[in-house]
Amino acid sequence: MPETALLSLDGLEALIAALRRDGYRVVGPKLQDAAIVYDDIESSADLPAGWTDAQDGGTYRVERRQDEARFGYAVGPHSWKGSLHPARLRLWRAEKTADGVQVTSDPGPAPKFAFLGVRSCDLHAIATQDKVFLAGLQVDPHYQARRNGAFIVAVNCGVAGGTCFCVSMGTGPKAKSGYDIALTELPGAEHRFLAESGSARGAALLATIPSTGASSQHVAAADSVVAHTAARMGRTIDTHDLPILLSSNLDHPRWDAVAERCLGCGNCTLVCPTCFCTSVEDTSDLAGGAERSRRWDSCFTMDFSYVHGGSVRGSTKSRYRQWMTHKLGTWWDQFDSSGCVGCGRCITWCPVGIDITEEAAAIRPRRVAKEEP
Repeated sequence: MPETALLSLDGLEALIAALRRDGYRVVGPKLQDAAIVYDDIESSADLPAGWTDAQDGGTYRVERRQDEARFGYAVGPHSWKGSLHPARLRLWRAEKTADGVQVTSDPGPAPKFAFLGVRSCDLHAIATQDKVFLAGLQVDPHYQARRNGAFIVAVNCGVAGGTCFCVSMGTGPKAKSGYDIALTELPGAEHRFLAESGSARGAALLATIPSTGASSQHVAAADSVVAHTAARMGRTIDTHDLPILLSSNLDHPRWDAVAERCLGCGNCTLVCPTCFCTSVEDTSDLAGGAERSRRWDSCFTMDFSYVHGGSVRGSTKSRYRQWMTHKLGTWWDQFDSSGCVGCGRCITWCPVGIDITEEAAAIRPRRVAKEEP
């Protein structure tokens, strides 16, 4: 079983074909609606060849590259959360029958997923959601059904987005675990990929794909791609004692300043690959049927913290503070890790460009350099 191999474009096509032949529903990057999103992939022709993304606070656009790289972008508005933890999921349906009421529970069988193009930050996000849905006393059967058996093809980043800060969070840009196969797209007109197996089934599949041996020069070239990306992060964040900093500054005036800009739209929570909050709603129809569904919710909505008599967090200030202090601080108390993986989506897709790295820096006291005598 090869640990590393060199794939051509034909080898990449063979990898996708092999996954589909093994019964996987392959989901990967596509250029669609002026964005690079995750959708069903039938062949390598579906990949966003020659496209990249330009990102900044509240800004996203796709642009043509100088080459035909298949993975020459950072991350888009979608994350793999959409496949593993769907935005809307029917839990059961009840219908009147001649014999009474018939209740149909749970959705049908979950797809057998293969994720193509998973970045290191999103690998960490999947691992975080595994803690939420699988590691506790109550296992989420819907997440478990989608997660079990999922085949992950990671891609080491060759481009740092304008809002990326995975280096600060220790989550990238190189995939180190949590994948079956990891690809690094090497520079050059030949469009070759260094493939590394990360599991026994990844090595077994890689052994069936047309490839050539990878030399030490190819490995060095792949390492250079990752190092180049790590040196060009669009953002940084100082994580030193960050949970303590936030918990001891709950009345900092910066919370009022950011509340004046925040629209309370919840975009940051929807694009975040680790946010997991949901709500349950019941609906009925004129035919006498009723359904219960689970849908994504956000700590930015008024109803999210509603108890009898009103919402616990009635102000935008309190809701933004809750989101940020949970994400960067109290998440550690719950899951022994940060809730942020440094993907930068919350910055890019905030309509007013609120920057979590900037807000954290504004709360941290500035160090004043001592003058030499």
